[in-house]
Amino acid sequence: MTLDPHAALHDRALIIDFGSQVTQLIARRLRETGVYCEIHPFNRVDEAFLSEFAPKAVILSGGPASVKTAASPRVPAAVFDLGVPILGICYGEQMICAQLGGEVERSDHREFGRAKVEVVKDTPLFDGVWDVGSSYQVWMSHGDRVNALPEGFETIAKSDGAPFAAIANEARRIYAVQFHPEVVHTPDGGKLLYNFTHNIAGLSGDWTMAAFREEAIADIRRQVGAARVICGLSGGVDSSVAAVLIHEAIGAQLTCVFVDTGLMRTDEGEEVVRLFRDAYNIPLIHVEAEDMFLGKLAGVDDPEKKRKIIGATFIDIFEEEANKIEGAAFLAQGTLYPDVIESVSFDGGPSVTIKSHHNVGGLPDRMNLKLVEPLRELFKDEVRLLGRELGLPEPFIARHPFPGPGLAIRIPGGVTKEKADTLRKADTIYLDEIRKAGLYNEIWQAFAVLLPVRTVGVMGDERTYDHVLALRAVTSTDGMTADYYPFPHDFLGRCATRIINEVRGVNRVVYDVTSKPPGTIEWE
Repeated sequence: MTLDPHAALHDRALIIDFGSQVTQLIARRLRETGVYCEIHPFNRVDEAFLSEFAPKAVILSGGPASVKTAASPRVPAAVFDLGVPILGICYGEQMICAQLGGEVERSDHREFGRAKVEVVKDTPLFDGVWDVGSSYQVWMSHGDRVNALPEGFETIAKSDGAPFAAIANEARRIYAVQFHPEVVHTPDGGKLLYNFTHNIAGLSGDWTMAAFREEAIADIRRQVGAARVICGLSGGVDSSVAAVLIHEAIGAQLTCVFVDTGLMRTDEGEEVVRLFRDAYNIPLIHVEAEDMFLGKLAGVDDPEKKRKIIGATFIDIFEEEANKIEGAAFLAQGTLYPDVIESVSFDGGPSVTIKSHHNVGGLPDRMNLKLVEPLRELFKDEVRLLGRELGLPEPFIARHPFPGPGLAIRIPGGVTKEKADTLRKADTIYLDEIRKAGLYNEIWQAFAVLLPVRTVGVMGDERTYDHVLALRAVTSTDGMTADYYPFPHDFLGRCATRIINEVRGVNRVVYDVTSKPPGTIEWE
């Protein structure tokens, strides 16, 4: 293990992952309170790792396994020898009990979803948040349950389905909960995690964007030296924040290459050029490649093939432009922390989920470049905070997410310039109405989809046979799950009227009310 240089400068917590789908949320909740933390799979955590990482607190995540199964994951024994506070969550609680002398059983009374826990004892974990004798909402997701505690532990909260819903060994500072404090459905969960990290473990909470900015600039200068860096600028928040941060560190040693695919939202290409070339004076190569991309997409219906064509075409263009830059030794990418976390599969083995930036995957090897990834420790919301710290305009930072392949995956079926222009205009009207209604910042993502379906309509007493347009808007905290936004009907009616009146080629508008899961946010 090589300790991240930022980690060495801060108090830090270790999150050991046992395969929960919401482990990343634990890290996000801690980061929100200024605690630096990292997620590592259980089978990569040994004595040498713990010695180097030197956590001041350890959190054991949930997971899909059952401790009743012989091959199920276990807490590395060295964790209990650290002498630092430990918090087990769901499967983490069951492992603690199973490994320290308690008992876990399969239960006929399973709990999935919202539940009520009753506090039965005062404890530092609940201090200032929950009171003895009162009940509080939490989110449960478990089949097994604890039915006997290890020596030295006592019950601090119970529920109908889990008599040991929260337990503690105050002397050893080991706590465990059967519910999930990291999810929004446990309303006080963030406060409980704060009590654990700040009040019980004594972490200082000194992880700030201002500190990160200074440390990252020093790291970039140390890594790059006098070499040249090229950055594949997509126009999105991640690559843009990375570019501004690197430019602040090394100035004109950075050159950005912006490949305009012709599949962006209205005026986005011009906005990128204005922001980087004019406002920040960052050397920028602007390649207008709409004809090339649309030509290669002609007649292609399969969404995965469309993605691959766009990615490969981008690489070809980017490589051609980058080869013109003398002395380039580094490639900058906007890789984020979720891209580099290793997840844990159901059988307990790590499953590598590292992914390259959608546009520049494969380029470092192909061009013999070293990587600069200054955002690889950050979650998406932290990137936005860093963007504000760097002074990027708020409308740019707060923009809704936009897929790498752009409008191509919001046009199911074949992509043409006519369809892209039609969708772009309709999407602009939709977002304009959302902004006018003051709803833009309440929504995680909103966009229009031009369907490969035509319907009969009547416009101006004439029969029409035009496209159907679907509107999509979702709320989410992390993009992992999402609910559709409940627009009033009069708002949807207003959007439909404007789109049909102002956008030639559309005669019917529908609204997508599918949540994620079972659907996805994007249509392709």
